[in-house]
Amino acid sequence: MKTKAHKTQIIKYSMYKFFSQTVLVISLASLIAVIMFIIIRGITHIDMQLLFGDYGRYPSIKPALAGTLYLILIAVLLAAPIGIGSAIFLTEYTKSKSRLIRIIRVATETLAGIPSIVYGIFGYLVFVAALGFGYSLIGGGITLAIMILPVIVRSTEESLLAVPRSLREGSFALGASKVRTIFSVVLPCAASGIITSLILAIGRVLSESAVLILTIGMVVNKMPENLMSPGTSLALDIYFFGSHGYPEQAAASGVVLLILVAAINMTAAALGKIYGKGELANG
Repeated sequence: MKTKAHKTQIIKYSMYKFFSQTVLVISLASLIAVIMFIIIRGITHIDMQLLFGDYGRYPSIKPALAGTLYLILIAVLLAAPIGIGSAIFLTEYTKSKSRLIRIIRVATETLAGIPSIVYGIFGYLVFVAALGFGYSLIGGGITLAIMILPVIVRSTEESLLAVPRSLREGSFALGASKVRTIFSVVLPCAASGIITSLILAIGRVLSESAVLILTIGMVVNKMPENLMSPGTSLALDIYFFGSHGYPEQAAASGVVLLILVAAINMTAAALGKIYGKGELANG
């Protein structure tokens, strides 16, 4: 026979469950509503002129596509080697409980939580003003690399720590050196997490705008000539079109950006599954 306390527990559990489900439904409904609104408003305005036409009488996101590609290449090529190398050093060559490592990890987590506009101010003061780059894609790309670096370090470190210690010890027992163990055993086992962190970092570069407003100049009407030229990105085009009387083009640019971000997330998930199966097969 159920006691009064047991009945009270059942009622509380039911209330918590109902509350959680309600919050989940509201969150999903809000997200779907925003996405559907942008898609409905923008999908009909996507055409060849908007995507690949020259910016003349009608707006085009062709300069933004080129600028976005440049920014992704610069940010990832700079941040990936440094971030992955730093994570390897922290996990494989230092003692995890040392005071220095704790300080480094706290600093990394702090940098990952800093608002992007602070990175934008840093990029403006250092690359635009002090170093004389002016508004340029290279300055924006380096600033983005600094911004995504803590994310890559932390994600890669977690992936490396997840590799069982027994695999390292088995490699050492077979006579492999430290370097060979890292590159032949540890990194292949952590590859899925590392690749996922890089792809998600690319997604952050795609959606960033505050940093770029202060570093690349937001020139939306012409193609960048080189990395020292000012430029724009898809996120900046949305801001520009929306604030200069082009709501349809802003919505269409938003649809293109949503498609790219969704494609990147799906690619990350697919690569994670592929590498995960590969690790299981090798194991």
